[in-house]
Amino acid sequence: MIGLSGRRTRTTLALTATALAASLALTACGGSSSAKGTDGKLNVVASFYPMEFLAQQIGKDHVSVTDLTAPGVEPHDLELTAKQVAGVQKADAILYLKGLQPTVDQAVDQASAKTKIDATAASPLVDHHLDEGAEGGDAHQDKGPAGDPHIWLDPARYAAIAKSVGDGFAKADPSHAEDYRKNTDDLVTRLTALDQEFQAGLKDVGTKTFVTSHAAFGYLADHYGLTQVAINGVDPESEPTPVRLAEVQKAARDNGVTTIFFETLVSPKLADTVAKDLGLKTAVLDPLEGVKDPAEDDYLSVMRQNLASLRAALGAPGSAPAGAPTPAATS
Repeated sequence: MIGLSGRRTRTTLALTATALAASLALTACGGSSSAKGTDGKLNVVASFYPMEFLAQQIGKDHVSVTDLTAPGVEPHDLELTAKQVAGVQKADAILYLKGLQPTVDQAVDQASAKTKIDATAASPLVDHHLDEGAEGGDAHQDKGPAGDPHIWLDPARYAAIAKSVGDGFAKADPSHAEDYRKNTDDLVTRLTALDQEFQAGLKDVGTKTFVTSHAAFGYLADHYGLTQVAINGVDPESEPTPVRLAEVQKAARDNGVTTIFFETLVSPKLADTVAKDLGLKTAVLDPLEGVKDPAEDDYLSVMRQNLASLRAALGAPGSAPAGAPTPAATS
């Protein structure tokens, strides 16, 4: 299994080649960064879905948004094509989360856009020791970002990032600054309402501990007084050690855990195995690194699905049962 440091070496080489190709393409076209695109809209590049959602909600009709990470693609694995690197270089504004996607970081560093909005500037990362127990031993080895990158899963932190995006758009496109501020205020209001739903929905639960295959929910857990027990670390495809698996199983038994959560963009095989060993159910807890069908779901709707799943798994009063039992649970 390739870890993040291995991926970083591979993607650095790939980006060097794609950047050269992109540079030649721009030279051939005589392209350069401009104040706005040819359609009169602010040309915005977003690194992955949470940044795309903010750009669309705040920019609305005044922006043209390109997401570098296609729906259904795991963002940790993103490798930019020459065309994508060229798109980053021509962008008027770039929204990204520094440290999550090394090839994006390098492309942003090379870009001439005046507006580069790094989500971590508005919401600094916290170290949740995501890779403890992963293959390789050292909890701080092969971690990628200097802390947990999944800040968007805390609605309050996400609202802070939204405000920074609104400010950035207003400076980049002053003629529509009032619209950007209004749209930002509207989105922050909706995120605040979502935060309040989580506060109320997770207040009276039977257990505060949940088990997930990917350590993506540290900020959510911190904000709502829960405890995340993760099988894997920041890299959802890393391999846990036998010691870590034993720790997870003990935590599940000791805290009355009923459900092992897996995510939509990564194989559920490991979660299924742990659940089968313990006779527990499995269910989806979506880290929202992408949505498979943006026409059907968005950040707000998926987060509410996550809330319902958590309430069920944690034994909240009146919640529906979460997930389905594994074969071991029904045998």
